[in-house]
Amino acid sequence: MAAVHPLPTKDLLLQACRGLPSVDHPLLRCAGLLADLHEQRLNASASETGPIDFDRVRLVLDIDRWVAAELPKAATDAHLHTETVGTVVDRLAQFSALAYLTLSMSPDAAMQEAAQRLTELAVAYEHLAGDLAAGRRRLPNLTGSREH
Repeated sequence: MAAVHPLPTKDLLLQACRGLPSVDHPLLRCAGLLADLHEQRLNASASETGPIDFDRVRLVLDIDRWVAAELPKAATDAHLHTETVGTVVDRLAQFSALAYLTLSMSPDAAMQEAAQRLTELAVAYEHLAGDLAAGRRRLPNLTGSREH
């Protein structure tokens, strides 16, 4: 029997970070909002980042709570991942915003570096999603709830 895989693919996640969600999914909605916040943050002054970061934290927690409710519980001896799905998606959104900005403003070498970082993180997300669906990996509980 194949593992249930409620997490979207890396391709759908990257599309959502660029504002192109083709599937209605809670994680994709949050990813798109996170990418928008990171774009705002790139153009904000230091005094304007507080409310943006507050909204990012809220969305990361929304993702983590959704993941905790929807993914099957991993075995207690499964390898512990160092960060939550929410923090991984937040970094993907950040790298996506940076890659988009770099694409529009920077030379080819900087663009290639930004694209490579984004691609590597997207592949790492996909491996994590597969491990979570198969129960081979578990996540740290950073939501404040005691459900894990």
